[in-house]
Formats: sequence, structure tokens, C-alpha cells
Amino acid sequence: MSRIVALIAALFFTVAGAAVPTSAHAANPTATPPKKLYSLKDERITHPTGLAKSVKHPGTYWAVTNSGETARVFGINSSGKVEAVLRFNAKVKDVEALGVDRNGFIYVADIGDNTASRDEIEIYTIPEPEQLGDQDGVRFHQYDFTYPDGAHDAETLLIDPSTSQLYFVTKSAKGGAIYAAPSSPSRQGSNELSKLAAAPTGAITDGTFLPDGQRAVLRTSADVATVAWGDNPNAIARAAAPGSGDSIAVGPTESSVVTSSAGAIYQLAAPARPVTASPPPKTSATPKPNTNADAAGSDSSGKSHNLTWVIAGAAVFALIITVVTFPPGRRERQDRMAENARLTGQSPQSTTGGSRARSSRSRH
Repeated sequence: MSRIVALIAALFFTVAGAAVPTSAHAANPTATPPKKLYSLKDERITHPTGLAKSVKHPGTYWAVTNSGETARVFGINSSGKVEAVLRFNAKVKDVEALGVDRNGFIYVADIGDNTASRDEIEIYTIPEPEQLGDQDGVRFHQYDFTYPDGAHDAETLLIDPSTSQLYFVTKSAKGGAIYAAPSSPSRQGSNELSKLAAAPTGAITDGTFLPDGQRAVLRTSADVATVAWGDNPNAIARAAAPGSGDSIAVGPTESSVVTSSAGAIYQLAAPARPVTASPPPKTSATPKPNTNADAAGSDSSGKSHNLTWVIAGAAVFALIITVVTFPPGRRERQDRMAENARLTGQSPQSTTGGSRARSSRSRH
């Protein structure tokens, strides 16, 4: 009898376990390690403070350094060789970042301020040349900016790929912040920045938007962080960076970045949020044929499958209760007593009593 109960109980727990849904997705595999693309062969640009991908010249990256007061931008090809130097006549102080907008204008960010004493910071714009080569006296435009809450040190300029909106990320041991420039800054007077949000943790040394404009990637002295952009930007994933470095730019693919470290350029995947179970589908004001229908069908199928297992489990459980409550021998005795009572006209209880009396006399 105990073996039967144990077997049925095991069957019940097996069925119940099959009814428990499992996670829809496995965890992300280990991230691909950074890949070295090339070494920087020119001593003038072995430690760039700013890096930006060219719009007009595939395979070329523009770079700047903060050494000296010379206003210049270096063009680096895919083997690490300098193939252009663009010089313009501006009195720069501490160039820390670089960007290129969708129209092919290079933005040189003179925004460094280690002592937090500057009244203004400057952005200089120059056009990407049609042909790569050294140029002197390049025409430029200057834009001045001020912070709403006093001077800050900064090393990061972000340019929205769809609107060319400018953002600055300050660097501070107490935690930096993200500031937005006016949507159409003026070359007359100073443009006041607006504080947007606190910056992710870490000493942020550079950053870039990814091509989708929905994410930005920030470089710190220790790692790389992907930030979900919006009214309140926040870091959603981080990954180790190769060594220490000051610059980062969009990589060869839309989900990759390149960064500098120890006189070399490395490519790595932009950190991504780990994949988890899919959330319940959200209703949308705009119908999406096929996609929603498929999702609904899949959801209904899953619910029906689980319900079937639950019903089966309940049936097995009822069978267990029946076996435990009414063992086979007891049921047979009760059936015989009920039949005797029917033939003699007595109630089952009195028949039981008579049987007990006869058993008692026979023992004497």
C-alpha cells in the first residue's frame, strides 16, 4: 500500500513541476574582449583626449590632444598613420573632446578646467575637408558657453546624431553632471547651459552617442558605460575597458565603439543590458498586424498548456486522497456489510455489531 501511495505522490510532483513556467531567455554570454585595431604611430597623437569618426572619409578618425596651445585636429587612417592635420587660428586653453555632426562639421571642445576657474568654455567648429591632407588657417566658428552653477572641469562632448544638439558631461570626484546647450547656440555673447541630470558614477573622460541616438557610451578611467538617453539619462550596462584612456568614439558597426589606451586604438562592443525574460506585451494605440496576433496566439497557447497540466495535477491529487482515505480492504468489507444488510433488512451498523458479537463468542 505504501508503495502505491509513494508512486502516485511522485507522479503528482512530476506533473506539478511540468506546469511551472521557465524563463524565456538565457543570460547573455561573456562579452567579447576588446580587439586591438592598430597602434598610433605619430608621437604627436599617441594619447588623444578626443576621438571622433569621420562622416566624409570612411575609415578615418579625427583626434585631438590637450598638449600645448595649438589649435589643430589630426586625421588618422585605419593603420594608425596621420594623414591630415587641420590647423586653425584660435587661442585654445585645454582641448579635451571632439565630435563630428551629421553634416560633417568637426567640433573641437576647449572645455577642460582642472582648477574650476574659467568664466566660459568654448566650442570651435571647422568643416571636414573634401580631400585629406594638411591645411593651415582653416576657417572656424567659435561658440562660448557658461554653466548655470559655476565653473566645472569637463572632458566630454556629446552630439545628438539626429539633431546636432550638444551636451557636456562634467568630471568630478564628487560626481559629475550632464548639461545641455541651447538647441541653436548663438555666436554672439555667451550661451548658458542647462543642467539635465546627474552623470553616471566614475571619472568620465569622454563619450559618444551611438547612431540610434537612444544610447550614449561614456568612457571612465576604469570602464565603459552605456547610458539610456532621455529626460533622465541613466547607465544601463557597464564593461571593463582596455587599460586607461581618455577618448572614445563610434566604432565600425552601430553597436561598437573604439577607444584609445597606451598608444593604441581598440574596438569593443557597447555594453548591453543583460537579456531577461520578456515582459508582458503592452497595449498600443496603433495596431500592429501579425506581430500582436502572433504574440496573442503564443500567450493563449501557453496559458492553455499550463491549465491542462494544472487540471491533470488536481486529478492525481484527488486520486491520492481517495486511496489514502479508502484503502482497498476497507472498501471491500464495507461493500460486503452493505450487501448483508440489504438481504437481512438490517442497517449496516447493526450488521457490523452482530458480526462483532459473533466474533466475540467464537473467541470464548
